[in-house]
Amino acid sequence: MDIETKIDLIKKPPTEEILVEDELRELLETNEHPGHYIGFEISGLLHLGNLVISGFKINDFIKAGIRCQAYLADWHSFINNKFGGDWDKILQATKYYAKAFQFFCPGVKVVVGSELYHNNDEYWRNLLKFSKHMTLSRTLRCLTIMGRSENEKLDLSQYFYPPMQAVDIKTIGADIPHGGMDQRKAHVLAREVFPKMGWKKPVAVHHHLLMGIAEPVKLETGDKLEQVIASKMSKSKPWTAIFIHDNEEKIRAKLKKAWCPEKQTEMNPILEIVKHVIFHESKVFTVERPSKFGGTVEFENFEAVEKAYRNGGLHPQDLKNAVAKDLAKILKPIREYFETDKEAKENLETVKKSQVTR
Repeated sequence: MDIETKIDLIKKPPTEEILVEDELRELLETNEHPGHYIGFEISGLLHLGNLVISGFKINDFIKAGIRCQAYLADWHSFINNKFGGDWDKILQATKYYAKAFQFFCPGVKVVVGSELYHNNDEYWRNLLKFSKHMTLSRTLRCLTIMGRSENEKLDLSQYFYPPMQAVDIKTIGADIPHGGMDQRKAHVLAREVFPKMGWKKPVAVHHHLLMGIAEPVKLETGDKLEQVIASKMSKSKPWTAIFIHDNEEKIRAKLKKAWCPEKQTEMNPILEIVKHVIFHESKVFTVERPSKFGGTVEFENFEAVEKAYRNGGLHPQDLKNAVAKDLAKILKPIREYFETDKEAKENLETVKKSQVTR
């Protein structure tokens, strides 16, 4: 595969940002199969944002000949009090995550944090050396990568989270750290500090963060990216999420209550799903409705859907019904896998019985 085709695959939506494209080109010119990594905290059921959107991008990387790794960050999850800091529950849930990513992203290598760190003195030496290049104020500014703010009362371990995530990139051998836009600060940190450590600066790729289906969070700062991060779909806020195990009935019930103001296209989570999930998998989006309400209509691109909705030609409930139907079809193979694979089903049941904490 030629380099331009590889770059097109990496730039393909849901990618929103590459830091930076010229460096990516240089990397691909000198390394036919560079290493990639994307990290995930272990905390509850997977949803459209963390498995499907992330998985779409992982699969693009795989097609481009990149050596992809899904990093299951159990230690980070413990630090961030996932499952109430219950280590056994975190380890059990890690198996569920591994099954999901191996099914949805065939060819991805799953790496578990505790296995990466085990008897790895070099990692801990590098962590302290890396931390010498950080101030406390810089650490505080990075806390949004773990869903925390500077104003929260944190324990000491949580301040090590940003440098740990940066050093993970080096330890796992990733030329391309990848994540949602909420992980941008960690990757920028790595790009700034790595040259000071004598390490090669990584090329960071960030994909779109899928909104939760609740009303967007309003922030006084007016920072759009921070608003997007605060409003993202979250497994620790289950009322905002469409989980990968939801059937059409559950999806329909959730979307019925979802934020979807008539004629409003900005920060509309249902339109977000149409754009970033449905049109990723389908060339046509069909909205079925009675003839008295305009009859069935087909859209061949998102822009047409957006225009119809903005002009009032598409009612929120008709949009929601069509989205529920298409989402159920897209998620069906995943649901069936967890229903029929014995080990995967057991892993899922274990996670369901565990309490999700923020």
